[in-house]
Amino acid sequence: MTGIVYRSTGSWYEVKGTDGAFYSCRIKGKFRLKGIKSTNPVAVGDQVDFEIEKKGDEEIGIINVIHERENYIVRKSVNLSKQTHIIAANVDQVFLLVTLNNPPTFTSFIDRFLVTAEAYHIPAVLVFNKIDTYNDDQDQVAIDKETGEEMLTMTELDEVRYLMHLYKSIGYECIAISAETGKNIDQVKEKMQEKTSMFAGHSGAGKSTLANAVEPGLDLKTKKISDQHQQGQHTTTFAEMFDLSFGARLIDTPGIKGFGVVDMEKEEIGGYFPEIASRQQDCKFHNCLHIEEPKCAVKEAVENDEIHLSRYESYVQIVNGDEDNYRTDKHAIQ
Repeated sequence: MTGIVYRSTGSWYEVKGTDGAFYSCRIKGKFRLKGIKSTNPVAVGDQVDFEIEKKGDEEIGIINVIHERENYIVRKSVNLSKQTHIIAANVDQVFLLVTLNNPPTFTSFIDRFLVTAEAYHIPAVLVFNKIDTYNDDQDQVAIDKETGEEMLTMTELDEVRYLMHLYKSIGYECIAISAETGKNIDQVKEKMQEKTSMFAGHSGAGKSTLANAVEPGLDLKTKKISDQHQQGQHTTTFAEMFDLSFGARLIDTPGIKGFGVVDMEKEEIGGYFPEIASRQQDCKFHNCLHIEEPKCAVKEAVENDEIHLSRYESYVQIVNGDEDNYRTDKHAIQ
């Protein structure tokens, strides 16, 4: 029988067969011997063939074929003995939840996620959540360290507006929502119609709350932010797919702390930044990495504020393989 993997717990897979029924399946050992550099040879969203074996009164499915994937989204595994962890496969689009604080989502994290989505041909939508919690007090004042003069500061909502403008100018769709109050949830549902969508983001960014908002009957568990570290507590420990009542599928994923980019040559990374890709043919050298080379159209665009500095620094970090510092956000607002 052919089916789609809806849930993975590491060794067991819940597969929905063409008959609409769910089967608990395991994989044949040979899949682990085929040189797959992943901690999980089978991922949620995979289309598979399986056979039913009877053991006493129990029926167990045995997965023996994994169909070719249209795409998948992958990150570096926390298990150092393996190379990658496939989060989900055969995804029509991914919604990355972004929060200004509680927990903070740094631009470097956003950019790494977008690069991976671009590399694997998955349309990405940035969802700026918790907008009901941000202040818009225009009278906040700060002191300029150099001049000692008073100056008005950006409000939290100003920062969200700025980030949305930044990513919209590159070509990414952005939606400001409150999963808690339901604000603009209809826009998310409209985009999900007749598609397989994935929610991703840090723990505590509101993935489960958003899932419950688009489909109240799901009743996914949510947890509050840890006060000590301003980070979310993990509520989802494995990816799981759900059929929704309005003609959509949702893949809910564990919270992602970091997002290491994998399987990319230095020369191809610029192609996954749309604003760099559109300019790199104007560089003097066809193999320009846009870091040390002279007469570089990309560096010129950065100097002219045509490419945002935070985006360029994310690019440089990825090219240099800097896996330690990308969780800091030196240029969130420029």
